[in-house]
Amino acid sequence: AVVLGLQDEDEPMAFVPSDHYIGRKEKFIKSLHEAEKVIKETGKLVDISIYPTDPNTALGYTKVGELKKEQGGVKFFEFLGHTEKPDFKTAQRYLEEGGYLWHANYYMWTPKLFLEAYAKYSPEHYQKLMEIKEELEGNADSTKIANLYSEMEKISIDYAIMEKMDSENVLIIQGDFDWKDIGAWDTLHENLMNKADERRNLVRGERVNIDTSGSIIYGQEGKVIATIGIDDMVIVDTEDALLVCPKSRAQEVKKVIEELKERGNKFI
Repeated sequence: AVVLGLQDEDEPMAFVPSDHYIGRKEKFIKSLHEAEKVIKETGKLVDISIYPTDPNTALGYTKVGELKKEQGGVKFFEFLGHTEKPDFKTAQRYLEEGGYLWHANYYMWTPKLFLEAYAKYSPEHYQKLMEIKEELEGNADSTKIANLYSEMEKISIDYAIMEKMDSENVLIIQGDFDWKDIGAWDTLHENLMNKADERRNLVRGERVNIDTSGSIIYGQEGKVIATIGIDDMVIVDTEDALLVCPKSRAQEVKKVIEELKERGNKFI
């Protein structure tokens, strides 16, 4: 927002995550174009969320209300709240109740309004962003900018801004373009099924798999991974670490990272 704002602070921008699969690209692009028009007309933040098909606990959930606007075949709904990665029972309840969508993290707004929101809801971040802006307008010392950025608290925009915003200032598009989050192991497995073996195993490297199915096995050259009687597992063997876990719990790998950081492990 700071960098783009130096070019045009009133031109809408979009955050587009890199680990998503979008099947119908033309519909996605259409949503972005219509969102741009609505932002210019209303000054509201626009976000895209996806109709949920299962109680996924690796994604956030957006609660939506009534249809506020429809144009160009794109529907904009009332924003009623956001829950970041609920537990399984809560996610299951959301699906049963209806009115909840998967949060896909496509925030669209103008640089000016993004920065105003940071000034209001997260002033510590805003102060650092203004220091970075000042440096960009001056010497643009990349080392100094990197240092300023590293001093900022690591927190997602969901927590810093979205959960604090007045719902009247947000509109939600229900995305309809064959969307998947391939940042999750199970989704990655699903999307690469055409490369799997006859028992749905996705394998890299030398292996011996006996009575093994539905698993992701990632090995190294010159080393055999042997499995017997396992299903729906993730096994990732690299030079300095080995991960073994059920595919359904692979998202919890961040707990391992946190534990290693606490131990001061040299591999982090």
